[in-house]
Amino acid sequence: MTEQTFAAETPLRIAVLDRDSGFLQVLGKRLDRLGWEYRVIGGAVPVDTIVAMRLSAVVVDLAGLGPSAWEWLERLCSEVPGLGVVVCTGQSTVAQRVRGLRSGADDWVTKPCHPEEVIARVEAVARRRRRAEPWREAAATQSGEIEIRPDQFQAFADGRSIELTRREFELIELLSSAEGRVLEREEIYQRVWGYAMARGDRSVDVFVRKLRQKLEKASPSWRYIHTHFGIGYRFAAEPVVEVDSEALVAADASEIDFAPATP
Repeated sequence: MTEQTFAAETPLRIAVLDRDSGFLQVLGKRLDRLGWEYRVIGGAVPVDTIVAMRLSAVVVDLAGLGPSAWEWLERLCSEVPGLGVVVCTGQSTVAQRVRGLRSGADDWVTKPCHPEEVIARVEAVARRRRRAEPWREAAATQSGEIEIRPDQFQAFADGRSIELTRREFELIELLSSAEGRVLEREEIYQRVWGYAMARGDRSVDVFVRKLRQKLEKASPSWRYIHTHFGIGYRFAAEPVVEVDSEALVAADASEIDFAPATP
Protein backbone atom coordinates (compact mmCIF):
# COMPACT_ATOMS: atom_id res chain seq x y z
CA MET A 1 0.00 0.00 0.00
CA THR A 2 1.41 3.35 -0.95
CA GLU A 3 1.69 6.28 1.40
CA GLN A 4 -1.07 8.15 -0.46
CA THR A 5 -3.41 5.13 -0.51
CA PHE A 6 -3.01 4.56 3.20
CA ALA A 7 -3.69 8.20 3.96
CA ALA A 8 -6.76 8.26 1.73
CA GLU A 9 -8.29 5.09 3.18
CA THR A 10 -7.27 5.66 6.76
CA PRO A 11 -7.00 9.32 7.79
CA LEU A 12 -5.35 9.03 11.19
CA ARG A 13 -5.79 11.42 14.07
CA ILE A 14 -2.83 11.52 16.44
CA ALA A 15 -1.33 13.60 19.23
CA VAL A 16 2.41 14.10 19.63
CA LEU A 17 3.60 14.79 23.18
CA ASP A 18 7.07 16.18 22.60
CA ARG A 19 9.17 19.33 23.11
CA ASP A 20 11.91 18.64 20.56
CA SER A 21 11.31 21.48 18.10
CA GLY A 22 13.62 20.08 15.40
CA PHE A 23 12.01 16.66 15.48
CA LEU A 24 8.51 18.15 15.56
CA GLN A 25 9.22 20.35 12.54
CA VAL A 26 10.37 17.44 10.37
CA LEU A 27 7.67 15.10 11.63
CA GLY A 28 5.00 17.77 11.09
CA LYS A 29 5.95 18.19 7.45
CA ARG A 30 5.63 14.46 6.85
CA LEU A 31 2.27 14.28 8.65
CA ASP A 32 0.98 17.19 6.58
CA ARG A 33 1.92 15.37 3.39
CA LEU A 34 0.06 12.29 4.61
CA GLY A 35 -3.03 14.30 5.38
CA TRP A 36 -3.16 13.10 8.98
CA GLU A 37 -4.79 15.21 11.66
CA TYR A 38 -2.34 15.82 14.48
CA ARG A 39 -1.91 17.97 17.53
CA VAL A 40 1.34 18.80 19.30
CA ILE A 41 1.19 18.83 23.11
CA GLY A 42 4.09 20.12 25.17
CA GLY A 43 3.62 17.97 28.28
CA ALA A 44 1.41 15.65 30.25
CA VAL A 45 -2.30 16.41 30.05
CA PRO A 46 -5.15 14.74 31.90
CA VAL A 47 -6.10 11.38 30.44
CA ASP A 48 -9.66 12.65 30.06
CA THR A 49 -8.32 15.28 27.67
CA ILE A 50 -6.75 12.56 25.52
CA VAL A 51 -10.03 10.65 25.51
CA ALA A 52 -11.92 13.76 24.35
CA MET A 53 -9.60 14.12 21.34
CA ARG A 54 -10.83 10.79 19.90
CA LEU A 55 -7.37 9.86 18.66
CA SER A 56 -6.09 6.91 16.68
CA ALA A 57 -2.71 6.98 18.42
CA VAL A 58 -0.38 8.96 20.65
CA VAL A 59 3.36 9.48 20.09
CA VAL A 60 4.95 10.40 23.41
CA ASP A 61 8.43 11.40 24.56
CA LEU A 62 8.60 10.33 28.20
CA ALA A 63 11.48 12.75 28.83
CA GLY A 64 9.09 15.67 28.44
CA LEU A 65 6.56 14.44 30.98
CA GLY A 66 8.62 14.97 34.11
CA PRO A 67 8.79 12.75 37.19
CA SER A 68 5.23 11.45 36.72
CA ALA A 69 5.95 10.09 33.23
CA TRP A 70 5.63 6.42 34.12
CA GLU A 71 2.49 6.91 36.16
CA TRP A 72 0.94 8.93 33.33
CA LEU A 73 1.84 6.28 30.74
CA GLU A 74 0.37 3.47 32.84
CA ARG A 75 -2.85 5.42 33.42
CA LEU A 76 -3.18 6.25 29.73
CA CYS A 77 -2.72 2.64 28.65
CA SER A 78 -5.08 1.22 31.25
CA GLU A 79 -7.84 3.82 30.96
CA VAL A 80 -7.87 4.19 27.15
CA PRO A 81 -7.53 0.59 25.95
CA GLY A 82 -8.44 1.36 22.34
CA LEU A 83 -5.68 3.93 21.87
CA GLY A 84 -2.41 3.13 20.12
CA VAL A 85 0.62 4.29 22.11
CA VAL A 86 4.09 4.71 20.59
CA VAL A 87 6.87 5.87 22.89
CA CYS A 88 9.48 7.91 21.01
CA THR A 89 12.15 9.05 23.43
CA GLY A 90 15.91 9.34 23.96
CA GLN A 91 18.42 6.73 25.00
CA SER A 92 17.00 4.26 27.48
CA THR A 93 17.91 1.07 29.31
CA VAL A 94 16.50 -2.36 28.55
CA ALA A 95 14.65 -2.21 31.86
CA GLN A 96 12.97 1.07 30.87
CA ARG A 97 11.90 -0.24 27.48
CA VAL A 98 10.55 -3.42 29.01
CA ARG A 99 8.67 -1.41 31.63
CA GLY A 100 7.10 0.77 28.97
CA LEU A 101 5.94 -2.14 26.85
CA ARG A 102 4.63 -4.03 29.85
CA SER A 103 2.75 -0.93 30.94
CA GLY A 104 0.78 -1.17 27.71
CA ALA A 105 2.72 0.85 25.13
CA ASP A 106 2.43 -0.69 21.66
CA ASP A 107 5.92 0.22 20.50
CA TRP A 108 9.13 1.97 21.52
CA VAL A 109 11.35 4.04 19.21
CA THR A 110 14.69 5.45 20.35
CA LYS A 111 15.81 8.94 19.37
CA PRO A 112 17.57 10.06 17.29
CA CYS A 113 15.33 8.42 14.72
CA HIS A 114 13.91 9.19 11.31
CA PRO A 115 10.32 10.52 11.32
CA GLU A 116 9.52 7.98 8.60
CA GLU A 117 10.18 5.18 11.07
CA VAL A 118 7.88 6.78 13.65
CA ILE A 119 5.13 7.07 11.03
CA ALA A 120 5.60 3.44 9.99
CA ARG A 121 5.31 2.34 13.62
CA VAL A 122 2.12 4.35 14.08
CA GLU A 123 0.70 2.84 10.88
CA ALA A 124 1.45 -0.67 12.19
CA VAL A 125 -0.33 0.10 15.45
CA ALA A 126 -3.30 1.57 13.57
CA ARG A 127 -3.58 -1.51 11.35
CA ARG A 128 -3.67 -3.75 14.40
CA ARG A 129 -6.27 -1.54 16.06
CA ARG A 130 -8.49 -1.73 12.98
CA ARG A 131 -8.27 -5.52 13.02
CA ALA A 132 -9.20 -5.47 16.69
CA GLU A 133 -12.16 -3.12 16.26
CA PRO A 134 -14.77 -5.92 15.87
CA TRP A 135 -13.95 -7.04 19.44
CA ARG A 136 -15.88 -4.09 20.79
CA GLU A 137 -19.09 -5.33 19.19
CA ALA A 138 -18.49 -9.04 19.78
CA ALA A 139 -20.65 -10.92 22.25
CA ALA A 140 -19.32 -11.99 25.62
CA THR A 141 -18.02 -15.55 25.80
CA GLN A 142 -17.85 -17.98 28.73
CA SER A 143 -15.08 -20.50 29.33
CA GLY A 144 -15.03 -22.37 32.62
CA GLU A 145 -15.54 -19.68 35.24
CA ILE A 146 -14.12 -16.94 33.01
CA GLU A 147 -16.35 -14.53 31.11
CA ILE A 148 -14.59 -12.54 28.38
CA ARG A 149 -16.18 -9.14 27.66
CA PRO A 150 -14.86 -7.54 24.46
CA ASP A 151 -17.01 -4.46 25.00
CA GLN A 152 -15.11 -3.72 28.20
CA PHE A 153 -11.67 -5.05 27.20
CA GLN A 154 -11.88 -7.12 30.36
CA ALA A 155 -12.49 -10.60 31.76
CA PHE A 156 -14.40 -11.67 34.84
CA ALA A 157 -14.31 -14.70 37.12
CA ASP A 158 -17.63 -15.40 38.80
CA GLY A 159 -18.59 -11.76 38.27
CA ARG A 160 -15.34 -10.33 39.66
CA SER A 161 -13.04 -8.34 37.37
CA ILE A 162 -9.63 -9.92 36.76
CA GLU A 163 -8.16 -6.47 36.00
CA LEU A 164 -6.29 -7.26 32.81
CA THR A 165 -4.11 -4.77 31.01
CA ARG A 166 -4.98 -3.97 27.40
CA ARG A 167 -2.36 -6.34 26.01
CA GLU A 168 -3.31 -9.13 28.41
CA PHE A 169 -6.90 -8.82 27.24
CA GLU A 170 -5.82 -8.90 23.58
CA LEU A 171 -3.87 -12.05 24.39
CA ILE A 172 -6.73 -13.89 26.13
CA GLU A 173 -9.16 -12.85 23.40
CA LEU A 174 -6.84 -14.14 20.70
CA LEU A 175 -6.13 -17.44 22.46
CA SER A 176 -9.77 -18.11 23.34
CA SER A 177 -10.97 -17.29 19.82
CA ALA A 178 -8.73 -20.05 18.46
CA GLU A 179 -11.25 -22.57 19.90
CA GLY A 180 -8.69 -25.00 21.29
CA ARG A 181 -6.17 -24.68 18.45
CA VAL A 182 -2.51 -24.31 19.39
CA LEU A 183 -1.18 -20.89 18.37
CA GLU A 184 2.52 -20.59 17.65
CA ARG A 185 4.48 -17.88 19.44
CA GLU A 186 5.28 -16.12 16.17
CA GLU A 187 1.60 -15.96 15.22
CA ILE A 188 0.65 -14.62 18.64
CA TYR A 189 3.31 -11.91 18.43
CA GLN A 190 2.32 -10.92 14.90
CA ARG A 191 -1.37 -10.60 15.78
CA VAL A 192 -1.02 -8.94 19.19
CA TRP A 193 2.08 -6.77 18.71
CA GLY A 194 1.41 -6.07 15.04
CA TYR A 195 4.76 -6.98 13.49
CA ALA A 196 7.18 -9.89 13.15
CA MET A 197 8.81 -11.28 16.27
CA ALA A 198 12.57 -10.80 16.55
CA ARG A 199 14.73 -13.83 17.22
CA GLY A 200 15.08 -14.44 20.94
CA ASP A 201 12.19 -12.16 21.93
CA ARG A 202 10.43 -13.63 24.97
CA SER A 203 7.59 -11.09 25.21
CA VAL A 204 4.93 -13.68 24.39
CA ASP A 205 6.14 -16.02 27.14
CA VAL A 206 6.29 -13.18 29.66
CA PHE A 207 2.76 -12.00 28.93
CA VAL A 208 1.36 -15.53 28.86
CA ARG A 209 2.91 -16.22 32.26
CA LYS A 210 1.43 -13.06 33.76
CA LEU A 211 -1.98 -13.76 32.23
CA ARG A 212 -1.94 -17.38 33.41
CA GLN A 213 -1.10 -16.28 36.95
CA LYS A 214 -4.02 -13.86 37.00
CA LEU A 215 -6.45 -16.45 35.65
CA GLU A 216 -5.33 -19.14 38.09
CA LYS A 217 -5.54 -16.73 41.02
CA ALA A 218 -9.04 -15.65 40.02
CA SER A 219 -10.23 -19.16 39.14
CA PRO A 220 -8.01 -21.69 40.97
CA SER A 221 -10.23 -24.69 40.20
CA TRP A 222 -9.60 -24.38 36.46
CA ARG A 223 -6.65 -24.26 34.10
CA TYR A 224 -7.02 -22.17 30.97
CA ILE A 225 -3.71 -21.66 29.16
CA HIS A 226 -1.74 -24.76 28.24
CA THR A 227 1.86 -24.73 27.04
CA HIS A 228 2.95 -26.80 24.06
CA PHE A 229 6.71 -26.73 24.47
CA GLY A 230 8.63 -25.61 21.44
CA ILE A 231 5.42 -24.60 19.65
CA GLY A 232 3.15 -22.17 21.48
CA TYR A 233 0.00 -22.02 23.60
CA ARG A 234 -3.55 -23.36 23.63
CA PHE A 235 -6.58 -21.98 25.49
CA ALA A 236 -9.10 -24.45 26.92
CA ALA A 237 -10.98 -24.44 30.23
CA GLU A 238 -10.11 -27.68 32.01
CA PRO A 239 -11.03 -28.37 35.64
CA VAL A 240 -8.21 -29.12 38.04
CA VAL A 241 -8.36 -32.76 39.11
CA GLU A 242 -7.91 -33.13 42.84
CA VAL A 243 -5.59 -36.02 43.67
CA ASP A 244 -6.27 -37.88 46.94
CA SER A 245 -2.74 -38.59 48.15
CA GLU A 246 -3.92 -40.96 50.91
CA ALA A 247 -5.89 -43.00 48.39
CA LEU A 248 -2.85 -43.20 46.14
CA VAL A 249 -0.71 -44.46 49.02
CA ALA A 250 -3.34 -47.05 49.92
CA ALA A 251 -3.62 -48.16 46.31
CA ASP A 252 0.14 -48.52 46.01
CA ALA A 253 0.27 -50.50 49.23
CA SER A 254 -2.42 -52.92 48.05
CA GLU A 255 -0.33 -53.80 45.02
CA ILE A 256 2.73 -54.79 47.07
CA ASP A 257 3.37 -58.54 47.14
CA PHE A 258 3.91 -59.47 50.78
CA ALA A 259 4.65 -63.12 50.01
CA PRO A 260 7.84 -64.29 51.72
CA ALA A 261 10.89 -64.28 49.55
CA THR A 262 12.05 -67.65 48.27
CA PRO A 263 15.19 -68.70 50.11
